[in-house]
Amino acid sequence: MNELTRPPEPQDPERQAAGNRFPVHVPQPEPPAPEPAPRKRTTRRTRKALQRKAEDAAQSTPARTLAIADGSGGQRALALSPPDQRRRREWQPGVFGVLDIGTSKVTCLIGRGEPDGTLRVMGCGWQRSRGVRLGGITDLKEAERAIRAAVGQAEEAADHHLRSVTVSLTCGQPESRLFNVRWPVGGRIVGDADIRRIVTEGRHRANTDGREIIHALPLDFAVDEVTGVEDPRGHHCEQLAARLHVIDASSMSLRNLTAVIARCDLGITELVAAPFASGLSVLVDDERELGCTVIDMGGGTTQMAVFADNQLLHTAQLPVGGLHVTKDIAQVLSTPLGSAERLKVVFGNAEPSSEDEREILQVQQVGVDEHSFIRMPRSRVVSVIRPRLEETFELLRDRLDNAGLGRAAAERVVLTGGASQLDGVQRLATRVLNRKVRLGAPTGLRGLPADANGPGFATASGLLAYAAGGGRTLHDLDLSEPRPTGLLRRLVDLLREHV
Repeated sequence: MNELTRPPEPQDPERQAAGNRFPVHVPQPEPPAPEPAPRKRTTRRTRKALQRKAEDAAQSTPARTLAIADGSGGQRALALSPPDQRRRREWQPGVFGVLDIGTSKVTCLIGRGEPDGTLRVMGCGWQRSRGVRLGGITDLKEAERAIRAAVGQAEEAADHHLRSVTVSLTCGQPESRLFNVRWPVGGRIVGDADIRRIVTEGRHRANTDGREIIHALPLDFAVDEVTGVEDPRGHHCEQLAARLHVIDASSMSLRNLTAVIARCDLGITELVAAPFASGLSVLVDDERELGCTVIDMGGGTTQMAVFADNQLLHTAQLPVGGLHVTKDIAQVLSTPLGSAERLKVVFGNAEPSSEDEREILQVQQVGVDEHSFIRMPRSRVVSVIRPRLEETFELLRDRLDNAGLGRAAAERVVLTGGASQLDGVQRLATRVLNRKVRLGAPTGLRGLPADANGPGFATASGLLAYAAGGGRTLHDLDLSEPRPTGLLRRLVDLLREHV
């Protein structure tokens, strides 16, 4: 087991607020004169800096942070929230950049935590994805071009240069596993060091050759025979137990992801499972507490995440998405991919209607003049779309039923992602999943452009919320895992030297 490190000294929050990124400029008093001098103008930046300083000075109890060995040579931080701030969503001050690399598009958001506790989007950029398939990098040069273009758009809109970004994880066949870990305490009072040890032990047990741990989230604790303990600190016990949710992914896929980010002159602040981020964006607090499943229907993959008791309990991913529906239409109707995408978006429906047979569409054919069309009823398009989506929801239903989550995943589903916007998807999902289903779009962000305020941007919006501190308060423990650590940190350093 790696040696535990001493927690860093707490920093003065007032000093943090007056750092290089947000300098505080205090207007100097005018010198005495026979006539009053004009008042020095206060800029918008000055006013915001002064407000931020006042907000930080009001925090009388700074958060405590512990450094934890992550089992791969690096460290991660365990920040323990003060009692009066637990279970409150307060965004951290500062500027945050996030990057969602999907099969259909690449999205970059730049946001800032405001003194009034809100999260504001400063810049937004997105480009059609290139060099990406099923969330994985297939062409480094093409992927680099798309990422640079999206990041450049966001930086120009925000007037801010990014050095690192929080990145969504869809590549590397992510897997979700639960571990029960026990640690002897010997009758002592449980302290922060015991929590460090049991989490570190869980990460050691979860390590698998060829895979890298992305998340290791304590769901709850047991103090001797007493289960369901949210915060065991202060309890006397002989043995402490914890239930950990671990998400890992293929190390080779992560190397390629790290390489393309490094080629764009960016570092990786943290990797976040994409459905986890989507849940932070589209679920309301009661849904995360009472139990809800998020299904993110992307272009190349469909992912789900199960939340309950304000915890992420399970994730899963299917290698099928909206682009597969487009290809089905193109193949069955012998039409170009561009025409198939238009047919899906404009005329597609997941559920048939009585009007489908009467509505006649003009469909372009592959390999003929672009002005040459054949006529067919709309029902032909619907008959192609429906089987693919039915199969997808049936696979998701089986995954949920076999996950052993009980009531946590049984009652409610929220659909999001670009493919969820297809007409009739909500009704089809309700019937196949036999659950209550609603459509979800990003919430809780100010300044998000209208054309980016839809289900297709749920993951990017959730990444920004995560980067600013959302989703980290789990059973009164704010688990921050600065990334990259261990393998990823070494990869980033190596690539910066040689790429």
